[in-house]
Amino acid sequence: MYVADKTRYENMEYRKSGQSGLKLPLLSLGLWQNFGEYDPISNQREILKGAFDLANNYGGPAGAAETNFGRLFKEDLKPYRDELIISSKAGYYMWDGPYGNWGSRKSIIASCDQSLQRMGLDYVDIFYHHRPDPETPLEETAEALMQLVRQGKALYIGISNYNGADTQKMAEILRKKDAPFVIHQMRYNLFSRELLETDLAPVLAENGLGAITFSPLAQGLLTNRYLHGIPEESRAHRKEIPFLSEEQIAPTLRKITQLQEVAEARGQTLAQMALVWNVRQPSVTSVLVGASRLSQLQESVKMKDNLVFAPEELATIETILAEN
Repeated sequence: MYVADKTRYENMEYRKSGQSGLKLPLLSLGLWQNFGEYDPISNQREILKGAFDLANNYGGPAGAAETNFGRLFKEDLKPYRDELIISSKAGYYMWDGPYGNWGSRKSIIASCDQSLQRMGLDYVDIFYHHRPDPETPLEETAEALMQLVRQGKALYIGISNYNGADTQKMAEILRKKDAPFVIHQMRYNLFSRELLETDLAPVLAENGLGAITFSPLAQGLLTNRYLHGIPEESRAHRKEIPFLSEEQIAPTLRKITQLQEVAEARGQTLAQMALVWNVRQPSVTSVLVGASRLSQLQESVKMKDNLVFAPEELATIETILAEN
């Protein structure tokens, strides 16, 4: 039987999500990749000993990540349910027809019910709307999320991939419903900064919302994997990731090498420094990291050994990023 480490709360910093009482660890584990039907369950079990983030369509095929999590939760983690923050989302394609996608009340309620069934849970701690729906009024989406709270299926509400204007509208709608709207999930890293820093940060601050960022390592660009060019076996080389093509990577290789030098001077890997770059943002509560093996997750956690950038380090990083 799995027994959690008695010192598990001694080695991680926790932050409040905006002005709510919800605290999240600096790093949270996302199950976007490496948790589908084609990934060894023994490896998944080894990794799933931390924080959790899910979506209804994660895995391979869609829903597999939640199903596998449900199995491992039942076998190993169920005694610790009240110590876990477990989240899921709805809003991307899940099943055929008009109700397996986007943000209608029908879609959100059905998606949440299916997610809970796959995971074997009575509730999730956070349920996100995964992306704004151009054909559904925000009021309908907001009411569906609030219904989940009233039914006890979700404790907190989050949104993901909304721009600043839509986030502001959603915050105003949910405020009138006294909703526990506490967090926004968005892409953020050294190479993708504008959405959070320019558009969302002032909206999050005004509405007392936290941020949880995904893709902090830019799909592996901000690791040592690309320091010597594009590996033959990489997904970028095989063109499996449309937004991580060889053409997109080539101009950034020099920047990656320079950023690695800054990281080494800080006593960190490039990946660890990239994670610290995320948590230096005042609005960021937690950073979602993926892992294909436990050692990767352990290396990521070491980022907390140096969470402060010296002014000259920040200046050097900004100079590197500004280069054409």
